[in-house]
Parts: sequence; C-alpha cells; structure tokens
Amino acid sequence: MQRRSFLVGASGLALSQMLIGCSSSNQTEFDVQLLKGSIPSQIVAQFRQSLEQKIKLNFTPVEQIQDLFKQLQTWQKPSPTGEESFWNRFIPFRESSPEVASDLVTLGDYWLKAAIEQKLIQPIEETEIKQLKNWSTLDTRWRELVTRDDQGNLDNQGKVWAAPYRWGSTVIVYNRQKLQNLSWKPQDWSDLWRDELQNRISVVDQSREIIGLVLKKLGKSYNTENLETIPDLENELRAFNQQVRFYSSNNYLEPLIIGDTWVAVGWSSDIIPLLARYPQLVAVVPKSGTAIWADLWVRPTGAQKATFSSQWVDFCWEPNISPEISRLTRTNSPIYPNTASSQLQEPFRTLLQSNSEIFAKSEFLLSLPPSAIQQYESLFTKIKQN
Repeated sequence: MQRRSFLVGASGLALSQMLIGCSSSNQTEFDVQLLKGSIPSQIVAQFRQSLEQKIKLNFTPVEQIQDLFKQLQTWQKPSPTGEESFWNRFIPFRESSPEVASDLVTLGDYWLKAAIEQKLIQPIEETEIKQLKNWSTLDTRWRELVTRDDQGNLDNQGKVWAAPYRWGSTVIVYNRQKLQNLSWKPQDWSDLWRDELQNRISVVDQSREIIGLVLKKLGKSYNTENLETIPDLENELRAFNQQVRFYSSNNYLEPLIIGDTWVAVGWSSDIIPLLARYPQLVAVVPKSGTAIWADLWVRPTGAQKATFSSQWVDFCWEPNISPEISRLTRTNSPIYPNTASSQLQEPFRTLLQSNSEIFAKSEFLLSLPPSAIQQYESLFTKIKQN
C-alpha cells in the first residue's frame, strides 16, 4: 500500500515513462514529472493528437509526492563543483537530477504553502489565467485553494500558484459481512463511537486526520489551531481510542480485509482500488464532511513559461477529458458536472459522484503554525499511549 496524505503520495494506475514524438534534437520538448498513476497514458496520447505542432512529450512518473517535493528543492540547490562533482560521477546507482527543471510537476495541496515559502515554484501569470478557457468552470473553492500570497497563505487577492486536476477524500470503509446483524451501517463519524465497534476499527496513523475527524464530530474544523479551546476534545479522543484496534498509515486496510477489524478510516486513493477485488467492502463519505486532498500542477522556479503548459492544464479541465481522468484513476474531478453514473462501476459510484452538500462541509488540510502542529502531535501521542 502507498500512503496518501499530506506526507506522501498516492498509488494508482501505473504510467511508464512516456517519450512521445520524434527524437530530433531541434524539436520542442514538454517535460512533466507527475505522481505515478495520476494521469492515464491514453490521456497523454490524446493531448499530443490535439496539438497542431509536433512536440516531444516527456512524462516521467514518480512514486510519491514527497519525492516530487524533494525534487523541487534539489533544482533550487547549486550544483556541486570541483572535486566533489568529479568524484560523484563514480558513485554507483547515484540518482542524478536534471540540470533544467521540468515544465510542470505534480504537487499535493498540503505541500503548496511550503513550496511557495521556499520559492520552489512560480505563480501562473495573469495573462496565462485569462487564456485558460476552463478556469471559470472550476468551483470557487478550487480557485481559492490555489490563490495565495507570497508566504503561501490563502489570499483572494493573491497570485494563482497551481492548477488542480484531481482530488480525493478521507472515507469510512466497512466489511458488510461483519455488520450484517446490526440494524445500522456507518454513515458519519459519530457512528464510529458505537459500542458494537469497540476495538474493531483500524485507522491511519496521522494526528491531523484522527484528531480532525473527532473535531468534525464535535462540529469543529479540521484546521483548528488551538486545541485547548475545545473542552470536550480529549475525552472524545480517548473514547475513540477505545474503538481503535490498529493504527497504521501503510497497513490499516489489511486487518479489515482479513476480518480482524470491521471498519477502517483512510484515504480514498488507497480504498477505491480494493472495492472491486473485495466485494464485502463498502465505502462511504461521512455526511458531516471530511478531509479533502488534491493533486495540483505547479511550475518549478526557473522553468520557462511554455505555451504547452497552459494547453496541458486546460486540456486536463476539458469537459470530455476531466471525467476520463476521474474514471480511469478512480478519483474525483474538480470540474462540474462530474462523471455520469453510467460511467462508474457500482463500488465506486458513491465516492466518485460528488455530493455538493457534503463537499461544502468538507475541508482541505491547511498548513498550521508549528505551535499548533506540536499540539496535535503531543495530544495524539498521549492518547495512543493510554
């Protein structure tokens, strides 16, 4: 299993490195480093066919978003010189970084603030935004998510730093066979506190996700900065801990599959691929709202403004292309309306058809101040130890 959160990337359909076009040294190239499985190969092929000019497309898949963020950092570091550079050439299996940054890179929304603060990426210019014919079709929340000031904070008067192309959420998944004798089925976070589920839940081992769902159950925000202002939080978290049998960000679904737990909480990108293989599993998006993650296109600092970058971003938002990305990678589309029911297999339908009411109640996990992060980590560690 691949972890999917604000710490690491998601798994999905495999995409081998694609070199599409002639190999002429004089030919224009368009280089993209993307999260593996986040764009189907046939979508890239359709993009090439849509171009009037023949160009060489280099799409390089990377396993985790964390690695893509590190690549952005590497591009901004000075190259080694002199003796160090000479001897590095003889280190076997050493990974070399390209001298010129890619035109576009996949980045998770949680990493966006850090990328802006560290000057790893550059904003999309206003002239480019005006040329994106599908920008206006994005829901307002997506435009707000990527509009930030130079410190990476949300700012409606700021610059546009990224372009979302797919998204997912934190969901509840349960084994219908284990719950068949119960008169209810999990529909919201509050159901996880029911007596029948004591010591029957496996969850991701992430403080923001677990404390966040408890906050959501209490009607508060995932992005609450001062946890001390929520008097019932610790008691609710202790009660929830009694329900949890297993914490793991890598293996939280295995106990559910083998029947050791009855319910799990995790990321849709982990869970959706399993639904067809294990028909006893059912996934639901909590009615009171949940945490949302998004994959974004960003332009590295130093990359030249390329016409093809804007064309590619707009292509991903095309009404006939965006639903295909959603359907083939089993994620959600930022373009409305979403994929039609007839295009989705039954196990994924409720997850990939966006419910506007639930979406409005859901939240992106925003970067918090270091003091707030310390509060989350300390409280999470304290509760798990008891």
